Amino acid sequence: MTGTFNDGAAYERLMGRWSRKIGHLLLDWLDVAPGLDWLDVGCGNGAFTEEVIARCKPHAITGIDPSDGQLAFARSRAEGASATYIVGNAMKLPFADASFDVSVMPLVIAFVPDPLAGVREMKRTTRKGGIVAAYMWDFTVSSRPGAVITDTLKKMGVPPDYPPRIDAARQDKMREIWTEAGLVDVETRELRIMTEFPSFEDFWSSNTLPVGPLGMFVSKLDDEKRNELKREVRAALPGSADGPVAIPAWANAVKGRVV
Repeated sequence: MTGTFNDGAAYERLMGRWSRKIGHLLLDWLDVAPGLDWLDVGCGNGAFTEEVIARCKPHAITGIDPSDGQLAFARSRAEGASATYIVGNAMKLPFADASFDVSVMPLVIAFVPDPLAGVREMKRTTRKGGIVAAYMWDFTVSSRPGAVITDTLKKMGVPPDYPPRIDAARQDKMREIWTEAGLVDVETRELRIMTEFPSFEDFWSSNTLPVGPLGMFVSKLDDEKRNELKREVRAALPGSADGPVAIPAWANAVKGRVV
């Protein structure tokens, strides 16, 4: 699954812009002081990292991700020079205990084979009193920007690929994982945004880039099936498919405190 996220520029068009937009809501919810040490687990192309820098004025921020390609893009961002980016595994973080004040996993937990191990690692590397948080699209409902495509594939009898741990994106499962990891004052909430595209073609092309499970799946369809999918998706969208496309999307979020 890691190998499907190597193109930072493509990921920016697919998901980075929405990660930043919904990340605003998470950062407002966390409401932490400036001048802290942050860890961004699964930072990808640095979209959320850049928002933390701009909005939270951290003392330092470290992003970790398994993809060299994504990290290269992250380092090229305007704010990239003020962050530290390293290659690593969410389930075995290469940091000493109590290294950070805030550890966040943005749009990642469903891709971690053992979510509990990843959260335990974030807790281990976060100082007492610090915050461990995450947010993720809920794959059990049609909440993602490209959910209409996966829903249409299922109706066509062509079940799409999903991340390995979509169960970890549910609010009840998030609460369970955070509690089992030993975090306290655990809270969950829903974060809602509107994803907007200037046209159907922009919606289609950005959501079917060969990045991530859905895009890779669609790219492997034969031309006839892919064209059929495109027609069905266009018909399934509300309003005129020739004008702007606006689709509500929401993610589940969780936070807890280290003691």
